[in-house]
Order: sequence, then structure tokens, then C-alpha cells
Amino acid sequence: MGIADQRVIDQKIEEGEKAEKKALLKRQKELMKKEKVSFFADFKKFITKGNVLDLAVGMVIATAFNAIVNGLVKNIITPCVTYFTSGVSINEWEYILREEVKNAEGVVEVTKISVQYGLWLQAIVDFFIIALSVFVAVRVIRKMERKLNAKEIAKKEAEAAAKKAEEDAKAAEAQAAVEAKAAEEKAILDEYYANIREQSALLREIKDALKK
Repeated sequence: MGIADQRVIDQKIEEGEKAEKKALLKRQKELMKKEKVSFFADFKKFITKGNVLDLAVGMVIATAFNAIVNGLVKNIITPCVTYFTSGVSINEWEYILREEVKNAEGVVEVTKISVQYGLWLQAIVDFFIIALSVFVAVRVIRKMERKLNAKEIAKKEAEAAAKKAEEDAKAAEAQAAVEAKAAEEKAILDEYYANIREQSALLREIKDALKK
């Protein structure tokens, strides 16, 4: 092999390596493009799922419901309690452990220390009101759903009953067919055995006649 042939072979090998690298880069670009498209497709699928939309709607309704409950506590219940407690709001209820002391110039020398149990009671009242409101809302919604779905449930039950009756009828028909086939096969076997018995009896008669 000459030097020229060796150069040709090396050139072909180099061209093959370049083509292979080019194909590999092209494949990588295609994979990256597919991955990018797949990412956006998955994201679109995620944000359009029913669960995500339901969660968003639930958050909006919960925010509005929270505003309603806060308005009920702040604008209706709290003023009523304040009226019966001589104008003192629940939030202002406290047990003073140490009074505040000021000097002649009005500067606080001893800070006030108190147990603000009114805020704690207010949180408890808010909790029970929210729990009661959620319970009533859920109960009303479920009652409405039962009323709206009563006809659909009855229809599904009727369809299920009709389907079961049809399946039972098919099963009974299949069982009757199996029993009829079994009876037919039994009749054929009985006839076959009767013929065998007749043939056996005839053969015995012939044998006895030959002996005589």
C-alpha cells in the first residue's frame, strides 16, 4: 500500500467521523427541540387539568367566603358583644399583671404587662363561626346536589336493574341450553347403550342356536 492510498483511507475515515459527528449533533438538536415542545405541552396539559382549575375556583370562593365570615364577625357579632359588655370589645379584654407608670413628664418608666385573653377568645369565636359557616354551606350544597342528582341516580339504578335482569335472562337461557344439550346427549347415550344391549342379546341367541 502506497502513501497515496494511505492518505485516501485517512481522508475517508476523517470524512466518516465528520459525518458521524454531524449526525450526532443533528440528533441532539432534534431531541432538544422535542424536549422543549414536550415541556410546553406538559405545562399546558397541567394548567388545563380539571383538578388545577377546581383548585383555582376553590381558592377564589374561599377568599370570598372568608370575607363574608370576617364581615359577619366584625360588623354583626362583635358590635352585639360590645353592646352587652358596656362598650368593651372582646379584643380589649385583658388581665393586667402590672400597670403602666409614667413620670411627671409623661415618659413611661414602667411598661404595662397584661394577659390579652380577649384576642384568644376572639380567635376561638372566629374559629367556631367559620366552622359553623362551612358546615352549613357544605350541608346546603350536598342537599342541593342530592335533589339535582335524584333523577339521575334513579335513572342509573333503573338502567342497572334492567341490565342485571337482562344478564340474568341470558344466564338462564344459557343454562337452559346447557341442560337441553346435556339431556339430548344423555338420550343419545341411552339409545346407544340400548342398541348395544339388543345386539348383545341377539349375539347370545345366535350363539345358543349354534350350540344346539
